[in-house]
Amino acid sequence: MAKLYFRYGAMNSGKSTALLQAAYNYEERGQLIVLAKPRIDTKGDQTIVSRLGVTRPVDFTVDLDDDIYTRFQAHRAAAIRDTSRDVSCLLVDEAQFLSTQQVDDLLRIAVREDVPVLAYGIRTDFQTVAFPGSRRLLEIAHSLEELKTICRCGRKAVFNGRSVDGRFVFDGDQVAIDGVDVTYESLCAACYLDESGDTLATGRRSAVPLDAGLELGPDPDFS
Repeated sequence: MAKLYFRYGAMNSGKSTALLQAAYNYEERGQLIVLAKPRIDTKGDQTIVSRLGVTRPVDFTVDLDDDIYTRFQAHRAAAIRDTSRDVSCLLVDEAQFLSTQQVDDLLRIAVREDVPVLAYGIRTDFQTVAFPGSRRLLEIAHSLEELKTICRCGRKAVFNGRSVDGRFVFDGDQVAIDGVDVTYESLCAACYLDESGDTLATGRRSAVPLDAGLELGPDPDFS
């Protein structure tokens, strides 16, 4: 049985570079792969773009309501028809932008289709709140691997700061990719708290009562 892998890290931790390296490793050994990414990631459009300048087109992109299982099966069938070889791996970039259902389908692809799935993405947004796709991957992936990078102070970076016109901001939409004046910086916990005035999640997640027990409902952020 194949497995679902989630390789995550802060911004600039080399996620896309690692994905492209994994793709190269498979193909160097004569294996067929399928590359995919969410369409919401406008960076590179139909292309995976690494910080080192290495690029590669994907086989398909998905919207939030697309059936990623069916899309993969179609590409797999075409590969077998055209090359008489099966697909050895599905690699997904920017997996944080997938829906919960799409992540569940990645697990089904790995288990039911016996094809390893390597998903790469960011764990949390600029307010330290998990993306829906990342949250589900952390819950169900067979294997979790953190890709590390460093903060400007030299410590390990774990959070992502959003800067607009050169100033850090902690309010706004969760997704804002490559805006004209929007940049991101990987920060350690200490530097993030310094910049945010000790604020985490900006009130998006209220404290849970200690006696809440099993009566907890779904997280309103992602329901």
